[in-house]
Amino acid sequence: MSGGGGCCGELYSCVFDYSTPRIALIKSRKVGLLNRVIQLVILAYVIGWVFVWEKGYQEFDTVISSVTSKVKGVAATNTSELGFRVWDVADYIIPPQEENAFFVMTNLILTPNQTQRQCPEVRVQTGRCVAYNETVKTCEVDAWCPVENDLTVPKPAFLGSAENFTVLIKNNIWYPKFNFSKRNILPNISTEYLKSCIYDRVNNPFCPIFRLGSLVEEAGESFQDMALLGGVMGIQISWNCDLDKKYTHCVPKYSFRRLDNRAFDHNVSPGYNFRFAKFFKDSSNVESRTLMKIYGIRFDVLVFGTAGKFDIIPTMINIGSGVALLGVATVLCDIIIFHFFKKRYYYREKKFKHVEDYEELGDNGTIP
Repeated sequence: MSGGGGCCGELYSCVFDYSTPRIALIKSRKVGLLNRVIQLVILAYVIGWVFVWEKGYQEFDTVISSVTSKVKGVAATNTSELGFRVWDVADYIIPPQEENAFFVMTNLILTPNQTQRQCPEVRVQTGRCVAYNETVKTCEVDAWCPVENDLTVPKPAFLGSAENFTVLIKNNIWYPKFNFSKRNILPNISTEYLKSCIYDRVNNPFCPIFRLGSLVEEAGESFQDMALLGGVMGIQISWNCDLDKKYTHCVPKYSFRRLDNRAFDHNVSPGYNFRFAKFFKDSSNVESRTLMKIYGIRFDVLVFGTAGKFDIIPTMINIGSGVALLGVATVLCDIIIFHFFKKRYYYREKKFKHVEDYEELGDNGTIP
């Protein structure tokens, strides 16, 4: 019965008792210093991190962007299959236009004058065995003949001189929330400057014309090594703008990195390549084609960024949150004082006081 009465008493106390904060002024340098240190830490967080670093007084918007590119450059080759040939933009940019990207051919395996007929395949063990050459026999297949032989990749790269090609990147950005728009060809860039400038991180950081070899080197890669099997490069354009400052302070920042990240310890299917064919018909209406296995570097232009501008609503919200957070200092001090200080029991006695209901007391102030 006593155990049951105790439980009922605790339940009654929990439901009907009321607690109200009591202010106790503790005259202790140690406690006062602890309280001020905690308040300073919270204040430094609110001012330094929330308002200065994270710009908690601003409203933000994400960039909307469009990108166009124009590659320029001419290369010359002299091979047994093609003889002397000059390559211009129409030859090595495939396809002519892509969305936020462009592809530059750097290496090539050529199989000319293919027609549809039966011929020996390249070392595949199925079908009827026929002579492939004077010493090797392979299987006969129905295919575009002669079949492609892509077992050996040309070294050095067929168009290794593509490292000297240049690309003009035009990027237009818009922040709809603030109706703010700009492009990477800045207002102070003249036509004359654009004809001669090449991007350089130190000397020409805002020139929108890039040498392909330098671009790959900026990412810590070798253009000639990458040109052999191809790859994917990222051209990153960052637009992080503080619209509380002048219009001229909003400028692009360029960075570069290789996106396919070839792993040397697991080098399965490296690089980037595809096949492309040009078709012809002779005077006898017989169709033939020239098959090209093309290796090259795909350049993806990645645009990202945010813009911020002063707004009273986030400012007031963060100020209110900061003031509320200062109240945590009192809670932390109470926890430390009442649980870890030597005089914790003395401080608890001064802080907490149990008061009985006035109506339950007798005339002399005691419980009847």
